[in-house]
Amino acid sequence: MKSIRGNIWEFRREGEGKYIVIPTNGSVKSNGECVMGRGLAFQAKVKFPNLPKELGERIKQYGNQVFLWTKYRLITFPVKHNWWEKADINLIIESCNQLMEIFKYNLTGLPTPVYLPKVGCGNGKLNWSEVEPFLEQLLDDRFIVCEV
Repeated sequence: MKSIRGNIWEFRREGEGKYIVIPTNGSVKSNGECVMGRGLAFQAKVKFPNLPKELGERIKQYGNQVFLWTKYRLITFPVKHNWWEKADINLIIESCNQLMEIFKYNLTGLPTPVYLPKVGCGNGKLNWSEVEPFLEQLLDDRFIVCEV
């Protein structure tokens, strides 16, 4: 896993097909939308207004897990079970494993690198020193942490 500085949205350039990771939670509102009220998730919600409803539907059907969104060039990555909780390091580890499974053989030819924020460390309230060792261990050089 590598690290760079910059605005993560700039690495999702039109025409280049790069993906970015959006930290999410497993909370689905009564209207069927996933709660995406802060941080990068909120920015994704503003850019892609249908995403909260689509994510809510997938969470209800498959559970709180990593989802690939080819039409948005996003990967939703659970860091919390409920929006109000602190991020869960075990859920982050599971999400890393699911992310690696998607790219294990990369039979669909998904473009890399994939850019991700310091997952769980913004609104998730974890310290990067808690999260970084797990990401270093679980993610390879196809994944780049983007620091603001």
